[in-house]
Amino acid sequence: MASLMEELISTLSQEKELYLALLPIAEEKTKAIVANDLEQLQKITDKEQEAVDRVNALERKRGEVINNMGIVLGRKPQELTLTELILVAEKQPKDKAVLTELKESLGAAVKRLADLNERNKVLIQHSLEMIEFNMNLIQSTRMVQGNNYTKSAAETELGASQTGMFDAKQ
Repeated sequence: MASLMEELISTLSQEKELYLALLPIAEEKTKAIVANDLEQLQKITDKEQEAVDRVNALERKRGEVINNMGIVLGRKPQELTLTELILVAEKQPKDKAVLTELKESLGAAVKRLADLNERNKVLIQHSLEMIEFNMNLIQSTRMVQGNNYTKSAAETELGASQTGMFDAKQ
């Protein structure tokens, strides 16, 4: 059980470091979104995806360790939360202290990252709304400019570039 606890602590420590490394990336992403720098945003997203892939690999490893701990303890892996494992480590004060610190720091890092991601999501939604508004404005401007009457005022000439997006005849 001691080696499983060490492996869990090692895995959680690595996860914490990755989450902490994701925080400045998410802040860079915010700046790129605000600056509307799509090239920089793509680079940041690629860097972010690499870190997320490593987090996912560590999550799988953590899940395997928890499954093994569940077998050793005779409990369901779903019951073995960090809080529960802290209670299990009651007789190992060093492990208990490390797990407690990891729980707090991981929780804080994940919460901060979730907040930054939510802010970025809202910024992107606002940006998309502005793009849609501008597209509608351009489309309506094109439609208004399309009403060019000839001298007889009986005909309209709409070129292919001035027609709407939908063909009503279909």
